Amino acid sequence: SAGLTEEQKEFQSVALDFAAKEMAPHMAEWDEKEIFPVHTMRKAAQLGFGGIYVKPDVGGSGLSRLDTSIIFEALSTGCTSTTAYMSIHNMCVWMIDTFGNEEQRRRFCPPLCSMEQFASYCLTEPGSGSDAASLLTSAQRKGDTYVLNGSKAFISGGGDTDVYVVMCRTGGPGPKGISCLVLEKGTPGLSFGKKERKVGWNSQPTRAVIFEDCVVPVSNRLGAEGQGFSIAMKGLNGGRINVASCSLGAAHASVLLAQEHLTVRKQFGEPLANNQYLQFKLAEMATRLVAARLMVRNAARALQEEREDAPVLCSMAKLFATDECFEICNQALQMHGGYGYLKDYAVQQFVRDIRVHQILEGTNEVMRMIVARSLLQ
Repeated sequence: SAGLTEEQKEFQSVALDFAAKEMAPHMAEWDEKEIFPVHTMRKAAQLGFGGIYVKPDVGGSGLSRLDTSIIFEALSTGCTSTTAYMSIHNMCVWMIDTFGNEEQRRRFCPPLCSMEQFASYCLTEPGSGSDAASLLTSAQRKGDTYVLNGSKAFISGGGDTDVYVVMCRTGGPGPKGISCLVLEKGTPGLSFGKKERKVGWNSQPTRAVIFEDCVVPVSNRLGAEGQGFSIAMKGLNGGRINVASCSLGAAHASVLLAQEHLTVRKQFGEPLANNQYLQFKLAEMATRLVAARLMVRNAARALQEEREDAPVLCSMAKLFATDECFEICNQALQMHGGYGYLKDYAVQQFVRDIRVHQILEGTNEVMRMIVARSLLQ
């Protein structure tokens, strides 16, 4: 909490307390039984965590990107997978709040902020991941409706959520032909693939989202026609900070678990904590965690201030934090020895849940491309 205001320390304390009491005790069960913890998330929404950086007039908390990062890091110490879904939900609500008109904001945001309803972000397709601008899902305009056809892959919450923020092609090829539509569950022609079996992130369902002649009112389009790709990328800048913050929380929890294990476990007649090699490793883990946290918070401030370098700083922070934090969690598992590989020990779940953060919200290879392009322009 170094460098935080008293108010930010209060947010952090509330989120850490919620993570310890409402999430951590259930983290293993949610993972093993693949439970989507709707009830717990609604409790979190009562604390204002359903629309953290959404404007208050539609039920949001109106907090800054830095406040948001602090909250997601704290919640992630209790369950990274659930917090990561909440971060995606928050990103969707922010997109509707920011790019929607008054009617859309007032219709969609209040039930999403209270988490009475849940949202999913639909960009990735079976054939377009890193090359998001090549997406093929099409929306043909017919009068005051669009007819939507295509499919989306790896959609967090897919099938269990109520609102889908969908990027689709309304014009020619490339990013300028993409628009953003908001679909509601129950729309005729909207269906879902089988629930994916994943290494981690098991407390949130992941499915393909399929559109077969889905009729969507033009009044459900966010922004102008052709503005979709820009909306998607602006959403992802925040999404990258959010998922990096979830990585910080997992790494923070893993450092504490390693610290405790080194103190308790004895080998060769003395605690592992007396072994200088392991002391040095623990020191490196803590140092890397603090460095990653500073990068994420710096990028969050830049995004809040709408600085020109914010997208690059968000990419740098996502790249650095997700890579470093995975290594920290993995090292913590190694320090546990054979115990670290048992599902009775939380450290293995942090390793499994955090691994995908290097892939989603733009792979870390794409983050390198963004940073390099900025340097060489």
